[in-house]
Amino acid sequence: MTAPELSGGAPPSVIGLGLGSNIGDKARNIKTALDLLQARGIARVSAISSIYRTAPWGYVDQDFFANACALGETRLDPLDLLAAIKDVERDMGRSASVRWGPRLIDIDILFYGEKPFDDPRLQLPHKELFERAFVLKPLAEIAPDLRLLGRSVREAAERFAQEPLEKWVDESPS
Repeated sequence: MTAPELSGGAPPSVIGLGLGSNIGDKARNIKTALDLLQARGIARVSAISSIYRTAPWGYVDQDFFANACALGETRLDPLDLLAAIKDVERDMGRSASVRWGPRLIDIDILFYGEKPFDDPRLQLPHKELFERAFVLKPLAEIAPDLRLLGRSVREAAERFAQEPLEKWVDESPS
């Protein structure tokens, strides 16, 4: 099946997305989000990491998370991409909760092209990307040679080699 045309008129930009879920069928939620991003022409996904089972971060009194990363391209500018992603999250049933709390789906823009983007609503690359094993390990799996702001994703992920992240067997979102 061919992916729909991308929305927007600008040339495509390469993007990285982090996806997480800890409510319901976590792996299915990630797959559904990726399907919606493509079906709506928001992003064309080119690579998807394995899904990782991860402990909650920040607010820890909740169920474990499923986390994955995806690479793709979009024609939307960063703020329009953010708005479209928030629409997907809302349409899937995400509701407001405590910071870092339980969520049906969470989609973060990790990077947009090669240049930084700084706006009160969105900072790219994601300001906490290099501090989160649950993002770095899946991202390094699909983009080991990626460098952001002069930093190697692979080397940053290696710092978290002892972090207790496990791949879910037979639960790939692809």
